[in-house]
Amino acid sequence: MALFEFNGMRPRVDASAYVHPSAVVIGDVTIGANCYIGPHASLRGDFGSIVIEEGSNVQDNCTLHVGIRETCWLGVNSHIGHGAVVHGARLEPDVMIGMNAVVMDGVVIGRQTIVAACAFVKAGWEVPAAVLVAGVPGRVVRRLDEAEIAGKAEGTRLYQQLARDCLRTMREVEGETR
Repeated sequence: MALFEFNGMRPRVDASAYVHPSAVVIGDVTIGANCYIGPHASLRGDFGSIVIEEGSNVQDNCTLHVGIRETCWLGVNSHIGHGAVVHGARLEPDVMIGMNAVVMDGVVIGRQTIVAACAFVKAGWEVPAAVLVAGVPGRVVRRLDEAEIAGKAEGTRLYQQLARDCLRTMREVEGETR
């Protein structure tokens, strides 16, 4: 993993978290227990701070950043899909941000909410709990049912297991030619 001190602030990564070697983590970033940070993720705590709570995952090619003296906060069991951007938002526990979605500054996403792939969540919006947000700009489409909430929780558990498996078994190897 590429960890960089910036302006005297060093990233803090729990020993049980997995951060892929190609991920870049800069400055005031805290990564909690049992988190997974995927390949090519960029977590820039240079202008403000980033907090990623226990059991969360930030998948391949995601960007987390924040405005000056602000905090980007991912609550317990946050699930950030491939290529998503979360900029200065607060995610309550058990939220899922879909692939290539964008969540802007000052947004608060209520617990157990799912933001659909490719959605755009405009700055300053307080999104209710347990809803599906979709579209550009994002809007509440409907309430989530128990099966959808359970499905999201299972997906997050799979990423928590992936973090454990990566810590235990992932090793860089030389490629084979045939």
